[in-house]
Order: sequence, then C-alpha cells, then structure tokens
Amino acid sequence: MPRATAEKRAAFRALHESGCFILPNPWDIGSAKYLASLGFKALATTSSGFAWSTGRADNHVTREIILAHLSAIVAATDLPVNADFENGFGATPDEVAQNVTLGIATGVAGLSIEDSTGNAASPLRPIDAAAQRIAAARRAIDQNGGDTLLVGRAENFVVGVQDLDDAIARLKAYADAGADCLYAPGIKTREQIEAVVAAVAPKPVNVLVGSVSPFTLEDLAAMGVRRVSVGGALARSAWGGFMAAAQALTEGRFDGFAGAASGAQLDAQFLGKA
Repeated sequence: MPRATAEKRAAFRALHESGCFILPNPWDIGSAKYLASLGFKALATTSSGFAWSTGRADNHVTREIILAHLSAIVAATDLPVNADFENGFGATPDEVAQNVTLGIATGVAGLSIEDSTGNAASPLRPIDAAAQRIAAARRAIDQNGGDTLLVGRAENFVVGVQDLDDAIARLKAYADAGADCLYAPGIKTREQIEAVVAAVAPKPVNVLVGSVSPFTLEDLAAMGVRRVSVGGALARSAWGGFMAAAQALTEGRFDGFAGAASGAQLDAQFLGKA
C-alpha cells in the first residue's frame, strides 16, 4: 500500500535530525524508479536535469510544467521527494506563496526556494527581499502543509558571486525567515562547508556534490553536513554517455555503445524483476 503524504513528509524530516544521507536527483520517472530500487531514502528533483530532458535550458520551464513533473516524480515511488522549486516562479512574495501552495499540493516532502534573479547584471536579490520570499513560502507551508520541509538557497557561488560571508548572511536570514534547511550550492572546500554548517547550526545543511570530489559521504558527515544532493550531475552523466555515442555515430563508429545497459536488464528493472 503506498505511503501517505504525511508519512513521507515525517520520514523526510526525520532524516534531517541526525546523520548524513545522500539525496540523489532523478530527472524523469525511469531514473526515479531506478534510484528508489537502489535503497536511497529520499529523492530530489533537478530543475536542470528535467529542463534538458524537455529540450530547454535550466530555469526556462514554466511553473505548470514543473508542477506536472513534481506530481509525476512523487507518484513514481514511495520515497519522499524534495522539489527544486527554483525561485518560486513569482515576482512578489505573495506570488511565491501562491505557487508554493500549488507545489505543496503535488505531495512533495520538501521544497527549496533560491535567491537568484536570472539577471546577469544583478544576479542575486537583496537579502531582505529574498528573506521576505522565504517567509512567504513559510506562511504558505504553515497554512497548507505544515509538515513540508522548506529549504533556503543562497546562489552566490552558482551565479559567480564568490562571497562566502554574503552567502552565510543570506542563509542566516533565510533560517530566521523560517527555512528548515539551508543550502549554498557551489561551496566546495572544507573551510567553506564547515563555516556554513557552524553559521546556521543547529539547522541542517545540504551540500551539493556535482562533480568528482575529494570528500566521501563520511567526510561530509564529519563536517556536520546533514544531506548531500547531486543536482544535475546524474543527468549530465547520462547526457555525456549519450552524446559520446551519438558523436561516434557521426564518424561511422559504434563503440560508444560499449557501456550500454541491455534491454533485458532495463525491462527486468521496470517489471520489478531486477
């Protein structure tokens, strides 16, 4: 019998109370089902991975399409799902609150709001304005699904603003505004990670590992990290294999298929016989 939404949300919150877990990012139903079969305890969507699968660039997918995608991923497994909800799809805090309400209705167990603007000349919202958007998301969750986890994201290192002090100030403001978990994608060094963990303690911190890292999960746990996501890295890995094989075809070669999974293996996987 499928787990109820409230049960999945409670399980997701419990994961953030101690230890450190990997939160892998599927980009479609098949990848979600496969990750669930490996024993992961929760999943997170990836705006970039999903966007590429639809032939779009990251942050160029409409709210309606994202909501349908969230519903599909939530329905695909019994695992809690954290939604990459980008910047909330709204120009004002009230619009963010309205959209978060729609996001909650998909059944997600968690939802993140980032502070980037999409404007290269001014890539980050002022801290106060960004915190108001987190507070609006908090109110929407409290009114419509209080057990949904809210993640506040400081996008400094993603948009090229390499200022750890500013990122930390943002995360602290988002924690004060009601974020349950804090996330600064792009921080990589031990010093950066430990500084963020210490600044927002005791609230949990998510660290992005989107490429080969010198750290193991055990290392990150020792730094105080609660959860580790991979963003679009799994999708990029799949695209890397596909692109290499396709480019080989343009040269009349077929060696790009060397590492391909068999059709029988995939059929067995999705028939539940793997």
